[in-house]
Amino acid sequence: MKITCFEDLVIWQEARSLAKYIYQITAAGPFNKDYRFKDQIRASAGSIMDNIAEGYGRGGNKEFVQFLYYAKGSCSELRSQAYRAFDIKHINELCLKQILDKTDLLSRKTQGLISHLKKTDYKGEKYKTIPHDE
Repeated sequence: MKITCFEDLVIWQEARSLAKYIYQITAAGPFNKDYRFKDQIRASAGSIMDNIAEGYGRGGNKEFVQFLYYAKGSCSELRSQAYRAFDIKHINELCLKQILDKTDLLSRKTQGLISHLKKTDYKGEKYKTIPHDE
């Protein structure tokens, strides 16, 4: 399958699904009154998908790789926040496991794309030369 926009990327789709899940679990319960933490965990989840999209939109592999690393960092941040949410009883063990599983898989898939981009000779859309008549 040819990737023509960031929405085609499986990692972006999975990051979007994860962000939606985080928004759902933080919409009620103990998160309701813990505004700062709720904003932090939601921002981390959103940052994963946003960095994938922004990196893709830069049009070059080097920039894309840089933003994929940012996305991986946000994945790790979300994992840490999930442990914190569990420790203060904002989420249960099942919810923690789901977040950890989803972030682990997403991080590994993102690393796979990074490895692929680093090996390819293709530099990205912005480096394409437009043929001209001589």
